[in-house]
Amino acid sequence: MEKTSVAHEPQVAGRLEQFEYDNGIVRKFAIASVIFGIVGMLVGVIIAIQLYMPALNLNIPWLTFGRIRPLHTNAVIFAFVGNGIFMGLYYSLQRLCKARLFSDTLSNIHFWGWQLIIVSAAITLPLGITSGKEYAELEWPIDIAIALVWIVFGINMFGTIIKRRERHMYVAIWFYIATWVTVTMLHVVNSLAIPAGWFKSYSVFAGVQDALVQWWYGHNAVAFFLTTPYLGLMYYFMPKAANRPVYSYRLSIIHFWALIFLYIWAGPHHLLYSALPDWAQSLGSVFSIMLIAPSWGGMINGLLTLRGVWDKVREEPVIKFMVVAVTAYGMATFEGPMLSIKNVNALSHFTDWTIAHVHIGALGWNGFLTFGILYWLVPKMWNTTLYSKKLANAHFWLGFLGIVFYAVPMYWAGITQGLMWKQFTPEGTLQYFNFLETVTQIIPMYVIRSIGGTMFFASMFIMVYNLIKTAKQGQFVADEKAEAPALTKEYVQHGQSYYHRLIERKPLPFIVLTLIAVAIGGILEIVPTFAVESNIPTIASVKPYSPLELQGRDIYIREGCYTCHSQLVRPFRSETERYGEYSKAGEYVYDHPFQWGSKRTGPDLHRVGGKYTNSWHYSHMMDPRAISPGSIMPAYPWLFENSLDISTTEKKISAMQIVGVPYEKGYEKVANNDLRAQATAVAGDLTQNGFPTTPDKEIVALIAYLQRLGTDIKVKQ
Repeated sequence: MEKTSVAHEPQVAGRLEQFEYDNGIVRKFAIASVIFGIVGMLVGVIIAIQLYMPALNLNIPWLTFGRIRPLHTNAVIFAFVGNGIFMGLYYSLQRLCKARLFSDTLSNIHFWGWQLIIVSAAITLPLGITSGKEYAELEWPIDIAIALVWIVFGINMFGTIIKRRERHMYVAIWFYIATWVTVTMLHVVNSLAIPAGWFKSYSVFAGVQDALVQWWYGHNAVAFFLTTPYLGLMYYFMPKAANRPVYSYRLSIIHFWALIFLYIWAGPHHLLYSALPDWAQSLGSVFSIMLIAPSWGGMINGLLTLRGVWDKVREEPVIKFMVVAVTAYGMATFEGPMLSIKNVNALSHFTDWTIAHVHIGALGWNGFLTFGILYWLVPKMWNTTLYSKKLANAHFWLGFLGIVFYAVPMYWAGITQGLMWKQFTPEGTLQYFNFLETVTQIIPMYVIRSIGGTMFFASMFIMVYNLIKTAKQGQFVADEKAEAPALTKEYVQHGQSYYHRLIERKPLPFIVLTLIAVAIGGILEIVPTFAVESNIPTIASVKPYSPLELQGRDIYIREGCYTCHSQLVRPFRSETERYGEYSKAGEYVYDHPFQWGSKRTGPDLHRVGGKYTNSWHYSHMMDPRAISPGSIMPAYPWLFENSLDISTTEKKISAMQIVGVPYEKGYEKVANNDLRAQATAVAGDLTQNGFPTTPDKEIVALIAYLQRLGTDIKVKQ
């Protein structure tokens, strides 16, 4: 196989220049990654325990599962992994380009801007300020801040590439470029929304179209935030740690272009058996399965880089972490396509199987590769050796066992759930008609999962101690001296050169080709879904939400109900028997955003309207276990105390009108009259049935919304 190394082919030598690498910015991102990693994992442990001990929220709104689950995912993805990306990228980019970063000022704006965004998320999400779109929950002012900081990062990265002293861009830089280009595209499109105030907005997309855009974003956020930048880090740090060149240059080319082209098509595999047009679902499945080839090409390229030095796996903790990380990448990228096969997805979707799959990637791939890089970087930047390999090994084994104890019970729970949901008696009725039966059976798995998560969380403190002791025994090198020949304009080819070498020398054409590769899939899937009317057949009986229902829907989103409940009845007999008529695309045309969810810790709610009385909902929200003994749903006592803020109704109706919901012109001015009338009716019914309440309470609005769900179709029947 063809080989390459960090040092590229000879070039015409310019005069030797001396310069310094900026290690200070790398240190900042490293510290931030560790701190937010601990915070993110801590929140993860808390919500894992809340799944079998819901009272752990202490009846405090901002400690409740639905609000802090997005905090956990955002902290791990954008704070822990995000800072880890910038740490490794800024370290490697300078060495690969043989140049200091483009601007120290931009580096610091990037760092402090990113941390400010993280702090904003940590404040707003527990307060219930959310857009209700998974992995994109932050509201529009923060979205704008993300875009600005991302642009600063891009200028700094591309500026460094432009002023480089190394003619060819190494494979790691290709993945960095693809990350920036694609994340920019994803964030801008998916965040398009109309504000209804400083802390509230509505997606410009609705229902099925919003679901397609969201999972085009969501899946590719995994691809281009959690995967491609880490592949770039793998291509740099793994050869460095092993002191070996990358196994195959040609394989890295195929890996890169095939991966970024195929990945972008795979988003619809999150929406199999949904109301999404079948052709889009099929495209998502087919391209997901094809993804195995480039993904495993990358894994093989990483693992075979260790050829001849496998003994280091036994001796060097850095290599040990990296090998498990790349192996976890291989596992996750094999499992993902398998879950995209419709027969498998029919069983696995909405279950804990997906949770296990996600955490193999997050803990194994992202977590362990970050730890390996930290163990390699800190001694380098502090000009010393690692304080204790024994502690690093202890960290490895505790973390590794933590992943095992986390993932195995989740796979078990997921398969158990899927089978129980579909089990019929010999007489042809659902064997476990009561959804709660399928929940209580897997609570032991939730307990073991939380133990595994706690082990992984605890292992991080061993690393923190080890790295602090390492830093204390060394001397930090803030500005590392280096020298390299200046890059001359004249290029002289030495020996055989591959066609791909041409664009490796030209950043702008490389960026353009990358943009084309990642844009094709999205355009061909999203545009027809919007442009072809028959993809979303309209239903005459479906009407916009009443003002009270709209306010109730926003409370539903604020409390993160979508993190445990779906609103999508799939066309399976097991689901129509349990929930009612399967969901139609035309039912969601006024849903900004869609609320299909991705996990059923509780039952689907799309047909819950009219299924229970107002009194039942009231009692259930006050004390779920009084209505359903054994329920793991938390109570929501604040909904009975909080008064509904109807001063926002006019802005909300106006925003809805802008995104296309057909409220009559001028209705926003009188909407509160209808709101009060409906609230009075609901409150009156509750009072009449022994649950005295007033129309201005939030619980009234939420009940109105729940009673509306799915009733448009029921009315038609």
